[in-house]
Amino acid sequence: MTASPVKLADYRPFSHDLDRVELVFHLHPQATRVRARLHLAPREAGADLRLDGEGLRLLSLAVDGRALDTTPDAAGLTLPAALLPDTPFVLETEVEIAPEGNTALEGLYMSGGIYCTQCEAEGFRKITFYPDRPDVMARFHVRIESDMPVLLSNGNPVASGPGWAEWDDPWPKPAYLFALVAGRLVAHEDHFTTASGRRVALAIWVRPGDEDRCAYAMDALVRSFRWDEEVYGREYDLDVFNIVAVDDFNMGAMENKGLNIFNSRLVLASPETATDADYERIEAVIAHEYFHNWTGNRITCRDWFQLCLKEGLTVFRDQQFTGDMRSPAVKRIEDVLVLRARQFREDQGPLAHSVRPDSYVEINNFYTATIYEKGAEVIGMLKRLVGDEGYTKALDLYFTRHDGQAATIEDWLKVFEDTTGRDLAQLKRWYTEAGTPRISVAENWDGATYTLTLSQENPPTPGQPDKAAKLIPIAVGLLNPNGDEVWPTTVLELAEQRQSFRFEGLAARPVPSILRGFSAPVVLERQVSAAERAFLLAHDTDPFNRWEAGRALAKDVLAAMATEGVPVAPDWLAGLAGLIRDESLDPAYRALALRLPSEDDMAATLATAGHVPDPATLHAARRRMALALAEALAADLPRLRDAARMERPFSPDAAGAGRRALRNACLALLTRLDGGAAAETAFEGATNMTDSLAALSALLEIGRGAGELAAFEARWKGERLVMDKWFTLQVLHAAPEAMSEVVKRLTARPDFDWMNPNRFRSVLGALSSNHAGFHHPGGAAYRLLADWLLRLDPKNPQTAARMSTAFETWRRYDAPRQAMIRGELSRIAATPGLSRDLGEMAARMLG
Repeated sequence: MTASPVKLADYRPFSHDLDRVELVFHLHPQATRVRARLHLAPREAGADLRLDGEGLRLLSLAVDGRALDTTPDAAGLTLPAALLPDTPFVLETEVEIAPEGNTALEGLYMSGGIYCTQCEAEGFRKITFYPDRPDVMARFHVRIESDMPVLLSNGNPVASGPGWAEWDDPWPKPAYLFALVAGRLVAHEDHFTTASGRRVALAIWVRPGDEDRCAYAMDALVRSFRWDEEVYGREYDLDVFNIVAVDDFNMGAMENKGLNIFNSRLVLASPETATDADYERIEAVIAHEYFHNWTGNRITCRDWFQLCLKEGLTVFRDQQFTGDMRSPAVKRIEDVLVLRARQFREDQGPLAHSVRPDSYVEINNFYTATIYEKGAEVIGMLKRLVGDEGYTKALDLYFTRHDGQAATIEDWLKVFEDTTGRDLAQLKRWYTEAGTPRISVAENWDGATYTLTLSQENPPTPGQPDKAAKLIPIAVGLLNPNGDEVWPTTVLELAEQRQSFRFEGLAARPVPSILRGFSAPVVLERQVSAAERAFLLAHDTDPFNRWEAGRALAKDVLAAMATEGVPVAPDWLAGLAGLIRDESLDPAYRALALRLPSEDDMAATLATAGHVPDPATLHAARRRMALALAEALAADLPRLRDAARMERPFSPDAAGAGRRALRNACLALLTRLDGGAAAETAFEGATNMTDSLAALSALLEIGRGAGELAAFEARWKGERLVMDKWFTLQVLHAAPEAMSEVVKRLTARPDFDWMNPNRFRSVLGALSSNHAGFHHPGGAAYRLLADWLLRLDPKNPQTAARMSTAFETWRRYDAPRQAMIRGELSRIAATPGLSRDLGEMAARMLG
């Protein structure tokens, strides 16, 4: 790989101002013509003009009507200052592109006969020559000429006729927010009246036949509009808001101004075809992309190093929204599970990078859990430190001060400093330093005063060996030995390497509840007895820490089972049984408590403790643990399932989803005891996809379900999104020794369309989730994944690079496994013609 890194330190403003862009598209599958008029003005005399462009056939080029004869290079076009006026001018270009052959799904491409675009991060340069960078913001006017019946772009529709339509976006935007869609589509329509009384037309555009599965997405959109007005005071600013669902899409969705483009799996839902998890994900992503209208579109990022400014903030906002729509406690637990599974793993390996990186080779490789999830955690910490009122004042100033601008992390922190008077220089280290801080705890009780001493360690990460102390908010509460709370939640600010905090006036030594609500993305290191964890599991008033106590106890038990061969600890079984039987608790919360730590999570835990995890031993221990839990709850499982039954019509709301979650968690345990009898009955009688898939999963997990699997395929073989689930289940639940052969069989099927990102992920993306199968001795799964990545890379380098992260934890395993994974990464890195995307990932993982 010869590409040079792009560095934050090298940032320079663009040489010219760009006020307005006029585009004309004459669409054709193999020969689309794009005419562009850019209204430019030099910022200073004597400046060359550099435009980005890839894969474009230049047909004509003119400045103020004067034709120029300039040959582009492989990455763009340079016009010397001598050919340009020193005053404002119009640059006109016409290029030809081939959307049908664009398998990378960046720029303008075709998905099942639909023309659509994906321009973030640098896809617009594959459409026309342009300064394709986020700090160049301009107003766009677009004309689309095509025989397709539906022609959409950003902004408001201003004119149309047979075979053409024009759109005008009055709000300046960077090119990555440009969007165009043309196809045979039908709309699910609604409207929203804003707080100021403006009527906004809403439409979700889908293929004919899919329109009956848009109602929930539209409902989520309306609720998102309303929530952003009520909570953040942000009103929508165009006359229309369109969403288009397409099958071929590298990402989940894209927030293009006024024309969001979505992966169809994040729009289409009905009780028969979508699970409760699908409904919740649709709700969250609809909200996320809409919230970008202000945190990403009206205010964008100055350069791609500031990506977390729009993504971290918008993830935090969609997390707030989902918590308000559903259960804040359950949502917080789910978010932390994702953070630990994806971002902590990232921070602990060769792909570790700061929330605001210093350099990159391919920006597509930095759409990561660190940017999104850890970026959101930094926003959450900031809110805890300044309080709700301080946060609201800062956000109001941010929207006022930077509307229409491309901002930086420094701009973001400055509004908080200006509104609260706080110096946030130390907090900024969360943006500039990689790694997960580790917090150790020491305690002292003198009979009247309890002293809590906290120490922070910031481990070295690639390129950052030495780090100073961060500002870390640690939320703490204290409980009496009888379980009463004697000190309510208090946020301690850990700003030094070691700090002590005193709590006076206590009658007895308290039991501390530390890091309540997971107040900072850190690892808490404290020696806690099984008895104390069981006490917190029974009495902690903080719902997150109550769950965390059970989770930590389960991990302690599972670690001992895997390393020492001991049986399941009765303290954990008794404590969890008490929580599960507590009818006052949310069913969704109890279902989460029944979820055992994953094998990958345990492998990371053991590696951190100095053990070399053995995937087969972990797999066997986890199965023994699940069986022991089922046996301990044997008398309760039928009753719990019956209590969670619902005779009422299906509803995807939080209450209904919670009851189904608990019922199906109990079914999974019961299946380990009855050989699958209850699951077979449940599958036969299932009236929704949540129950159907849960019953099928339970059967596959115990090696049963062949008939049900065939019945599922027979019923749903014509539904592409449902069949993705069918593919994934077989990989997830395959016996470790058989998984590679299962994958080979699935990928040999004619309906395994490996060029479709959803179908590719449904099989190859699930490989590493079957932890024992992926790491089975012999390395067959390693070779299989590497082969497929190399096959996909020339067609879709972005998806290939993202799937390669299955290899990122290779250093935690034994020498033979390390050697095999290193060999596959080296084979990938040495492949001639490797993309910049996959090449950078392989090089970083190899170190």
